[in-house]
Amino acid sequence: MERIEVLEESDREVPEAAPGSGVSRRGRWAAIVAGAAALLAVGGMLAATVIKSPAQAAAEARPPERTVLTSPVEYRVLTSSVIVRGQVVAGQSVDVAPQMSGGADAATPVVTKLPVKQGANVKAGQVVLEVSGRPVFVLPGKVPMYRDLKPGAKGSDVRQLQRALRDLGHGTGSDADGTFGAGTKTALNSFYAAIGYDPLPALDDGGEGVKAAQQAVTQAKRAVAEAEAADGADAERNLGYAREDLHRARADLAEAKAAAGPRLPAGEVVFLQGFPARVDSVAGRVGGPVDGTVMTVSAGRLQVRAYLQEHQKGLVHKGQRVRIYSEVTGAEARATVGYLAESFTAPGGGEGDGQSGSAGEQSGASGQQGQSGYLLRADPDRPLDPKLAGQDVRLTIEAARTDGKALVVPITALTAGADGRTTVTVVEADGRQRRVEVRTGTAGDGFVAVEPVGSARLAENEQVVTGVKREGIGP
Repeated sequence: MERIEVLEESDREVPEAAPGSGVSRRGRWAAIVAGAAALLAVGGMLAATVIKSPAQAAAEARPPERTVLTSPVEYRVLTSSVIVRGQVVAGQSVDVAPQMSGGADAATPVVTKLPVKQGANVKAGQVVLEVSGRPVFVLPGKVPMYRDLKPGAKGSDVRQLQRALRDLGHGTGSDADGTFGAGTKTALNSFYAAIGYDPLPALDDGGEGVKAAQQAVTQAKRAVAEAEAADGADAERNLGYAREDLHRARADLAEAKAAAGPRLPAGEVVFLQGFPARVDSVAGRVGGPVDGTVMTVSAGRLQVRAYLQEHQKGLVHKGQRVRIYSEVTGAEARATVGYLAESFTAPGGGEGDGQSGSAGEQSGASGQQGQSGYLLRADPDRPLDPKLAGQDVRLTIEAARTDGKALVVPITALTAGADGRTTVTVVEADGRQRRVEVRTGTAGDGFVAVEPVGSARLAENEQVVTGVKREGIGP
């Protein structure tokens, strides 16, 4: 750059001003200095446009910033999932609401004992409640208790009682299955004695019927003896009549004895499908009246029940795999869809196949009162921890799954052309774009499995366009 020296005014020769111009020598000198300063400023500006830092040069060498949003191509197993909330419940949930027998003048039933508490496990034959001095106990069985069982009764409910008594060590003798005979009487008497109570009699006559029949037999025997000692033309005929009367009296006595004995009131037993059972809740209190449900007991293997909505039902069917997850405990379990209702359940409608009867009435089988939808039951592969009973859990149902690993892209990466072809747009490292025709497969959770068509190329980790950046949006 040209150097400009500044000299003292006395050492520099300044041209004379033109005659008559009115410009002095000092003014001429000021104009020269101002011109030199302007020249220096222009030179600095030119230098700034030529000289660049290394960082600036590298930044200018990079490709221009992308104007599209991209996502990498993944290579993995893709699962299409339906996620719903469910509740862990037992296979059977029973409201224990005893209806004790009594006449019109009977006092209102009162809870006199509550030997179990909420959360307790109970076993077969255990007394769970006492109402007005009478026991309410649980026995294994699936047939609802709908009537009092008395000597002479027949049916599947009698067979169920006999089996339960035998399992508890009280043999029923030679009684035929399903017939309440002498052996079943003995077994029932033995069971009541084991739990510390006397059974109620089958007949409310205080045994008078048997006594009367016994007296009739006694009188008939005397009549036979008198006829045998009599003489005369009618003696033989009268003896025959007396013997017939004795035969009838003995038959009546046998019938009276068969009808007598213990009975099993419907209000004193709750049949449960499996043991150990669990006391889910206790609403009653000692001294309080029995005017509804006193406690709720659940039994059977734990399962998970949920409700699907209309848009979910078509994606789920029986046999699909389910993942159960408890956010409370962190427990996970695998299960299978064991049941899916065909009909829609309205709020509070309930659906199930549980216990009903005098002492036990089926509560909401799903355990989710007020819910609506299509009832789904997930059956765990292995028994669930009893502590999960009643918990709200998350169900992830595998509605579809790719056959092994596949190339997966976001659904937003797909473009459908007017020609019917589906493509994705790959962005190369240098910013160039190329379209790849693909064939789509399983979709789920916002992704879709794709396969390049023909000779098209698509590889894992390549970037595909999923959207366009807008001003002020995006990274």
